[in-house]
Amino acid sequence: MKKTYLYILIVAIFLVVGGFYLDRTKDGSDTSLSLFKNDSMDDVKLENYGVAPEFTGIANWLNLPAGQAGSDPLTMQQLRGKVVLIDFWTYSCINCIRTLPYVTGWYEKYKDKGFVVVGVHTPEFAFEKDTSNVQTALKRHGINYPVAQDNDYGTWQAYSNRYWPAHYLIDQSGKIVYTHFGEGKYQETEQAIQQLIGLGDENEMAEENIQKVVETPEIYFGLKRLELLSKNQKPSEANQQYNFPSELPLNNFALEGQWSFNDEGVKLVGTSGKIRLNFYSKDVHIVAKGDSEINVKVLIDGKLIKTTKIQDSSLYTLVEGTDSKQRILELQIEGAGFEAFTFTFG
Repeated sequence: MKKTYLYILIVAIFLVVGGFYLDRTKDGSDTSLSLFKNDSMDDVKLENYGVAPEFTGIANWLNLPAGQAGSDPLTMQQLRGKVVLIDFWTYSCINCIRTLPYVTGWYEKYKDKGFVVVGVHTPEFAFEKDTSNVQTALKRHGINYPVAQDNDYGTWQAYSNRYWPAHYLIDQSGKIVYTHFGEGKYQETEQAIQQLIGLGDENEMAEENIQKVVETPEIYFGLKRLELLSKNQKPSEANQQYNFPSELPLNNFALEGQWSFNDEGVKLVGTSGKIRLNFYSKDVHIVAKGDSEINVKVLIDGKLIKTTKIQDSSLYTLVEGTDSKQRILELQIEGAGFEAFTFTFG
């Protein structure tokens, strides 16, 4: 009997809630509860997320307009009357790198129509705080808009940001009206820019960059976020000899040679060493550096495919495939001073 009453009560609640939902959506006057909202590119809904915070704790400004460099940093107050895109990024982030062609394209396309891009470079690793490294990245990616070095995360925290990349679109009155985190939504973001500068949808939209599914997650070598080291190997800040295990599960890596771990990465302290990775993806990249130019042999399933020279702290492409599949990557490193920070995939 108790079960019968319970079933009746559940059905009654369902009918009441369902009736409320239908009543709110049936005439089209309020579709906020609908799961089938029309997301047509003809109408990007702009919100009001409040006034955009000021740039805070900026260590250095790059690419400032003539007459401003060095002494007159940008402020949000100065940018009132403009449409502003704030792009949080860091130069070793593969997701940021894949987004940059769209951001630089929008800047070149709309900069004469009251549109401004400000890149906020918030480093994930200590070496990304170096101004010369950031300047090299700006040249590599053709970035001509102002970039703020947010080395101490002051502006990141002011925006309560948590993502690389992250886009905050700000209207002429200084209010944040649109956000997007991560890759994708390029057409929608450009449509929002066009609405704010008064172009409607007259211009050609950016082609959406459809990414294939990536199975292997980003892998960090540093002790702060180390999760996918082979369970047969124990990380140590002291110099330690490692040998490859007999088996390596998917999405795990292992070391061979003499290595030492630190908070951000793992460093080869012997004269030679190896890294082995069992991955499922199309492409593989590594963020790494060398004390001097170091040759790294790249093997896939035991076959040498290339030799990569690594020195500057940067992102290096190791594997470029045609489709995603499971493979074994092995890096054979010759020369002490090699340091790895992360594997990324795409």
